[in-house]
Amino acid sequence: MEANNKQEKRYFGTDGIRGHVGQYPITPDFMLKLGWAAGKVFACTEGQRSKILIGKDTRVSGYMFEAALESGLASAGVDIHMLGPMPTPAVAYLTRTFQAQAGIVISASHNAFADNGIKFFSGDGSKLPDETELAIESYLERDITTVSSQQIGKVSRITDAAGRYIEYCKGTIPGSAVLRGLRIVVDCANGATYHVAANVFSELGATVKAIAVAPNGMNINEGCGSTAPERLVEEVLAEQADLGIAFDGDGDRVVMVDHLGNLVDGDEILYIIARDRHRRKRGFGGVVGTQMSNLGLELGLDALGIPFVRTKVGDRYVMEALKTHGWLLGGESSGHIVCMDVATTGDGIVSALQVLAAMVQGESNLYELRSHMQKMPQCMINVPVSDRKSVMSDRAVLAAAKALEQKMAGKGRVLLRPSGTEPLVRVMVEGQDDDQVRRYAAELAAVVESVK
Repeated sequence: MEANNKQEKRYFGTDGIRGHVGQYPITPDFMLKLGWAAGKVFACTEGQRSKILIGKDTRVSGYMFEAALESGLASAGVDIHMLGPMPTPAVAYLTRTFQAQAGIVISASHNAFADNGIKFFSGDGSKLPDETELAIESYLERDITTVSSQQIGKVSRITDAAGRYIEYCKGTIPGSAVLRGLRIVVDCANGATYHVAANVFSELGATVKAIAVAPNGMNINEGCGSTAPERLVEEVLAEQADLGIAFDGDGDRVVMVDHLGNLVDGDEILYIIARDRHRRKRGFGGVVGTQMSNLGLELGLDALGIPFVRTKVGDRYVMEALKTHGWLLGGESSGHIVCMDVATTGDGIVSALQVLAAMVQGESNLYELRSHMQKMPQCMINVPVSDRKSVMSDRAVLAAAKALEQKMAGKGRVLLRPSGTEPLVRVMVEGQDDDQVRRYAAELAAVVESVK
C-alpha cells in the first residue's frame, strides 16, 4: 500500500509512539488496533504467512500491551514470536536473523515506568520509513476485520533469544580483544538488559559486578541507569573497578565511568570509537552528530581529519544522515551510538564493547582514551512546559536566546529544542567559561518557564 510522504503523521513521533499509560493512545484498545493495523501492512501475499517478533522492557504495563498487540496481529493473520524482556537492539537483530517481516518493541526507553510506547523495526532491523508508518496509520482509521478462523495467527515463544543476542554482541569485536583482567561494574537500569549484559562481558573474560538487575515492573530507570549514573560512580570507586557501564531501560543507550569516577558521555564514547577505527585504518567515512553534540567532539575529530556533520536530535535523523553520506558512525550526547559496520541500530552493549576493544587493543584505560577529546563547557536544563510549540514560537523566548548568542560573540552556542517524547523544552548553552555557560542557561530557562 502506498502512502503520501508529505502527509503528516498523527501518532508516530521520532521514535515510535510513546506516552503516559492509560492516556490515549497508550491504552489497551489502541494497542489492539495498532497490532491489527501493523499486521495488515506487513501481511504477506501469495498465501505465505507473515511473522512479527515482539519484545519488551520490564515495565509492568508491558504485559498488558503485549497481550493487546498479540490479539491484533493474530486477527490480521500474522504469526507472532514472543521474546519477553529483551533490549531494543536485540529485537532489531533477531527480527533480521529470523527473517521476520517486522519487529515490535514495547518500551518507553529512558522514561519512568508510568510511560510506555511502541517501536517498530522493518525486516532488515532498521527503523520503519515514513511511508510504512503512514500506511499503518491509514489502517488505524478503519474498522478491524478478522481473518477466517483457519488464517488466524499463531503465537510461539523464542526460548533461546537471550543466548542468540549475547553471542551476536560478543562477535562485534575482534577475537583478540579479550577482557580478561578488567573489573567492570554494569548498571542495567532494572531494565531490558538485566539478564544479558553482565553475561556478555563476563563471557569475554571480565570480572563483572552487576547492579540494578532486579526489575519489579516499576523501578526501571529509577535512580539508576544512564540517566542517573551517580550510583554507578559510587560503585566503581568502592570496587576500585577499571570502569563502569550504564544502560537505559531498553538498552539502546550507554554512558560509561572511568576508574576515577569521571562520567564518559555519548560524545566521548563516539570519539573514542571513531579515533580507534581511524588508528586501525578501518574505513567509516565520517561521523554524524546532532545539534546537541559537544563542540569538543567536532574539534577533536577535525584534528584527526575525520569529517563531521550535525543533524537534528533523534536517532532517526542520525541514521538518515549516515545513509545520505554513506558513513558508518554516528550518535548523540545521550549515549545513543550507531555503529553501522556491526549493527543496524543504536546498541548500548555493542557500543560499550567497541570502547572496551579500543582499550584492550590500544593498551590504554578509559581515562586516557577520553582525555584525547577536550569537551567544551555545556549546560542543558530541561524545562517542563504545557505547550512545546507555543514556547518555541514565543517572542520573549526567541529574543532572550538571540540576546545570549550576541553576548557570546561567536564563542559559544545556544540551542532551544522541544523534546520529542516528553512535555519539555531543552535549553542548552555551550561556551568557553563554565560559570558563564551555567548562568546563561539558567537565565534562558527562567524565560522559558515564565511562558504560560
